[in-house]
Amino acid sequence: MYFLTPWVKKLLIANIAVFMLSQSMPVVQYYGALIPVAVLSRPWTPITYMFLHAGFGHIFFNMLGLFVFGPRIEQRIGGPDFLKLYFLGGLGGAALSFVFTPTAPVVGASAATYGICTAFAMYWPRERLYIYGIFPIEAWLAIALAITWSIWSGITNPGSGIADWAHLGGIGFAFAFMRWREWRRGAPKREFQKQTMPQSMSAMTDTAAIQRWAAINTALLHELNRQEVEHLLRKARADGVRGLTPAERAFLDRMATQH
Repeated sequence: MYFLTPWVKKLLIANIAVFMLSQSMPVVQYYGALIPVAVLSRPWTPITYMFLHAGFGHIFFNMLGLFVFGPRIEQRIGGPDFLKLYFLGGLGGAALSFVFTPTAPVVGASAATYGICTAFAMYWPRERLYIYGIFPIEAWLAIALAITWSIWSGITNPGSGIADWAHLGGIGFAFAFMRWREWRRGAPKREFQKQTMPQSMSAMTDTAAIQRWAAINTALLHELNRQEVEHLLRKARADGVRGLTPAERAFLDRMATQH
C-alpha cells in the first residue's frame, strides 16, 4: 500500500487538473506546450509543458511513475529538494529538446518523472522493479536501458513523436543535481571524519545513534522506507555506524526526526 507525501500529492493533483482543463480548453495546450525555438516569445513554456499531456495514456504512465517512486524519494531527501529535483528534471528535458529538436512541440511530465526514477535508482540501484507486474529488473538496469533506448530512438527515429531527448535531459539533470546535493551536504568531509574518528568515541556514538534509530516508529513509514530502516539497523548493529555510508546515516537521521 502506498501513501502520498505532500508534494507528490500536490503534483499529482496539479497534473490531473491541468490535463482535464486542457481537454476542455485546447487553447491551454496550444499556449502551454514547449516549442524550443519559440521560448523567448513564450518564456513560461519550459514550466507549463511539464503539466500538459498528449492523451490519457501519456498522463497515466507519467503519474504512475510519480506515484510509485516519488513518495520514497521525497521522504529520503525532503520536500524542498524533491521539488528541485522534479523541476530540474523537467527543465533538463526542455534544455535537451532545444538542442536536438528545436522545432518540435513537447508536452508531458516525462522528463521530470525520469528525474525522480533516476534518483530512485541512485539510492536503491538493486531494488527490483516488475515490468507489467511480471518481469523483474533492477532499478539501475532499468535506467541504463532507458538511456540506451532514448539515445537509439532519438538518433534513428527522430520523428516518432516521443520526446527521447527530453527523457535524457531529465535523467542527466537529475543525476547532476543528486551528485551536487551529496557534495553540498559534505559527504567527503564526513567520510574523512569517519575514518579518523577515535575508536572509543566511535563506539559511544554507535550506541547512541543505534538507540535513536531503533526508536523510529516504522509502522508510520512507507513500506519501502520501513524495509530500508530495518535493513540499515541490522547493518549498523552488525558492522557499527562506520559500516553505513553517509547517505545511509543521513536517511536514518531523517526518519528519526520525522518519526
